[in-house]
Amino acid sequence: MIKNFFKSFLVEIYIGLKAKHHPFGKKPWGSRDKYLNLHADAKKKIYKEIDFFEEKKGYKIDRTWFEDLALHTQVVIKNSELNYQHGRLLYSSLRNYLITSKNETNDVVILESGTARGFSSVCMAKALIDSNKGGKIFTIDILPHNKPILWNCIDDHEGPKTRKDLLSKWSNEIKKIIFVQGHSRKRLPKMNLTRINFAFIDAMHEEEDVLSEYRYVCQKQKAGDIIIFDDVTPNLFEGVYRAVKKVEEENIYRVERITLSDQRGYAVATKKINFS
Repeated sequence: MIKNFFKSFLVEIYIGLKAKHHPFGKKPWGSRDKYLNLHADAKKKIYKEIDFFEEKKGYKIDRTWFEDLALHTQVVIKNSELNYQHGRLLYSSLRNYLITSKNETNDVVILESGTARGFSSVCMAKALIDSNKGGKIFTIDILPHNKPILWNCIDDHEGPKTRKDLLSKWSNEIKKIIFVQGHSRKRLPKMNLTRINFAFIDAMHEEEDVLSEYRYVCQKQKAGDIIIFDDVTPNLFEGVYRAVKKVEEENIYRVERITLSDQRGYAVATKKINFS
């Protein structure tokens, strides 16, 4: 199962490194009905851990809006089980942060590594809009934003689309997002960000890459600022798991782990100390 999961994951996200012209192939992966059926099954699942997290934070994303976005950006054909609950986690975490943190400015800076189709960034943009807060989301990925490609999603039956086209229904949210193409190690040092209030790390899953992104963000955060790590899953994404363990051992952040299954876990890290 683990071997198949990794194979699917690599095809799903990072095959673009070797096949940049057609990262997800030249043909739709399945029929429209296939994607609709996958979505119907995914919507039936109950995640008590996320329900509890939302209640604790005091904010829940609009589920109709959420599921519509997921159908176009998260419902894909792969060997592992569909799970896009990180969107709910990001939304409730960010909304709580925007209300409870002592920001010096109304314009927060959010960083994401691993854009993929844009699902996570759009969820965070909705949190900004629903909170009536200003701010920008900078999101980095090797996949192009303005090149028409197939995405292994239901929209592929309408032909190749740019990511901008894929997300055109969420135009208000897109206004909050700046899409950056490239590898995070090369692009982050050139972005000249002085403060990162909130971050979502979900790009390359090797320990060294995760820690590199973490250290960049850590230097630009103050007490109360947040980093959320995706795929904190032992025996599956060991690199991410080991990296988060090292973050925990440094004791700069308070780390809360949320485990949904043996295939999906998250960590919410809140900074405890200011710049030295």
